Amino acid sequence: MGRAVRLAACALNQWALDFEGNAGRILKSIEIAKGKGARYRLGPELEICGYGCSDHYYESDTLLHSFQVLAKLLESPVTQDIICDVGMPVMHKNVRYNCRVIFLNKKILLIRPKISLANAGNYRELRWFTPWSKARHVEEYFLPRIIQEVTGQDTVPFGDAVLATKDTCLGTEICEELWAPNSPHIEMGLDGVEIFTNSSGSHHVLRKAHTRVDLVNSATAKNGGIYILANQKGCDGDRLYYDGCAMISMNGETIAQGSQFSLDDVEVLVATLDLEDVRSYRAEISSRNLAASKVNPYPRIKVNFALSCSDDVAVPVCMPIQWRHHSPEEEICLGPACWLWDYLRRSKQAGFLLPLSGGIDSSATACIVYSMCHQVCLAVKNGNAEVLADTRKIVHDETYVPEDPREFCKRIFTTCYMASENSSQDTCNRAKLLAEQIGSYHINLNIDAAVKAIVGIFSMVTGRTPCFSVYGGSSRENLALQNVQARVRMVLSYLFAQLTLWARGMPGGLLVLGSANVDESLRGYLTKYDCSSADINPIGGISKTDLKNFIQYCIENFQLTALRSIMAAPPTAELEPLVDGQVSQTDEADMGMTYAELSIYGKLRKITKAGPYSMFCKLINMWKEICTPREVASKVKHFFRMYSVNRHKMTTLTPSYHAENYSPDDNRFDLRPFLYNTSWSWQFRCIDKQVSDLEKKEEISVVKDVED
Repeated sequence: MGRAVRLAACALNQWALDFEGNAGRILKSIEIAKGKGARYRLGPELEICGYGCSDHYYESDTLLHSFQVLAKLLESPVTQDIICDVGMPVMHKNVRYNCRVIFLNKKILLIRPKISLANAGNYRELRWFTPWSKARHVEEYFLPRIIQEVTGQDTVPFGDAVLATKDTCLGTEICEELWAPNSPHIEMGLDGVEIFTNSSGSHHVLRKAHTRVDLVNSATAKNGGIYILANQKGCDGDRLYYDGCAMISMNGETIAQGSQFSLDDVEVLVATLDLEDVRSYRAEISSRNLAASKVNPYPRIKVNFALSCSDDVAVPVCMPIQWRHHSPEEEICLGPACWLWDYLRRSKQAGFLLPLSGGIDSSATACIVYSMCHQVCLAVKNGNAEVLADTRKIVHDETYVPEDPREFCKRIFTTCYMASENSSQDTCNRAKLLAEQIGSYHINLNIDAAVKAIVGIFSMVTGRTPCFSVYGGSSRENLALQNVQARVRMVLSYLFAQLTLWARGMPGGLLVLGSANVDESLRGYLTKYDCSSADINPIGGISKTDLKNFIQYCIENFQLTALRSIMAAPPTAELEPLVDGQVSQTDEADMGMTYAELSIYGKLRKITKAGPYSMFCKLINMWKEICTPREVASKVKHFFRMYSVNRHKMTTLTPSYHAENYSPDDNRFDLRPFLYNTSWSWQFRCIDKQVSDLEKKEEISVVKDVED
């Protein structure tokens, strides 16, 4: 009869503009899908050119090379006898669209343009593409000659249509369309479409995976059907890490789950499903059937091909599974580690250098590199030939096999403790012990000579010598002396990154890692061009609270006992003089707020879209048990003053792994001015008036209570 369909969803580690590599990974995924018996193969969004091409989409070269790759795919014997669904940009009537190109046996069946474009947060699709606004409308697309020569077709259907095979009907969604309130799968399902496909370019955010899974399952829970989602994975040249999670769902339940984090460049998820399960599920939903009888039909592209076999009664089908979600600590351990690996191998550098201070942030960064080393050794152990080849290129040894994470860490990771006269022996010892436990090549050095030389130049020119405030200096002197130390460390970081391997008789250079967390960036609690200035920062999108939890996770899972004392110590910059040999400076005292408060401010400012007045109004209720309205007002004003004074620092923020939706990244995610009127006079006056009104109401209430 033909009821069991075998479908494949792919997660590919594509790289923007790497047409050669992208084509190879697409062909490999199709070959694997066919080898597993799949009759339909779905890939990620814009997989031919890579999702993150940005303004390269404007270039005619990007369109040309995408069609050249498409021609190569059409010609390949690998793509025969399987419906292939690939993503690429297409220009139709001088308008550029984000498209799916669906083909079978050297014939293009349909070019389906994206209807709802992602244009919030990190996404700017409306800058490069136009949404297809003609619902259920198909036009003729005139193929370029390089495609005509392969397919023998002059024109193909272009628009909002579905595919009708011999045994079922398939409809396409592209990424954002699943998230839209009027998702196409709703009306497609009412019109008899049984299989929905979604090609995505969806990036990792902490605690986001369940949202995507819930959306996919809910897409078929009310209306029945099979839903296949393919996603990009890895770092394709930007701040984002695309986290795979290919999945197949049916009738509201997950049938197959792909990995969220792995070093495999090609992952193919295949499942066998029974079409009769969809039909029987829909049969008893009377409200669905009534709506279906009135729906406007989609244009159907007839395909002389079946996704099932005529005699498949004995074919076993896949059963529902329970989705396994990672904890936030596991996400921090795995996501940034995979991102670092992609950046390292694709930049063709020989490793990383990290200024290791002995504090939570730099220690968390070191643990992420150590986790990366674990992932590399595990991938090689599991037979990943690509990871082994990349590893050998990085260490410049064609016979090397990474087996021990600590030994591999020694080869590719250099940590450096940069002491000054204001550094404590405790942080020095903590950094050294952690370096020993993870296996990094560790350097201890002292920056006092460089700092004194720089201050000496200033004194020679001006005849004045600045002092720390504890020695009678002004706040300007105190801050300037702290900044000199911080900036010297940045200069030395790059010097040692370039020449450490040379001094050790080894080839290559090192990437400098930054370690400022998302909360410190939001507050501006960092020196511009200090060690927060680096090549990349794996924790720049992660909160201090989450980093502390991650440190605890590393203690338990990697047995890094050195982290216990790091967790117990109060966070400090160690830029001011010690008192009796002990640290007197702490981060939270310097900032005038706690890290927990900073996370709340950040979420209200970015996610809730709250300005000073709205933030005050929300916090007087959130904090009513611990703060008076006047205290809340003082805290809110202090935050916005410090945020606006320091906002200019975000324009030079090191490219960071994007992990939080309240990131202050000025590159494209959080677009704000960097020159503010920092008095916020009108906004703060509104807050003051509200405080006054609340206090008057409180006084009246107290008087009434006394009279009663």
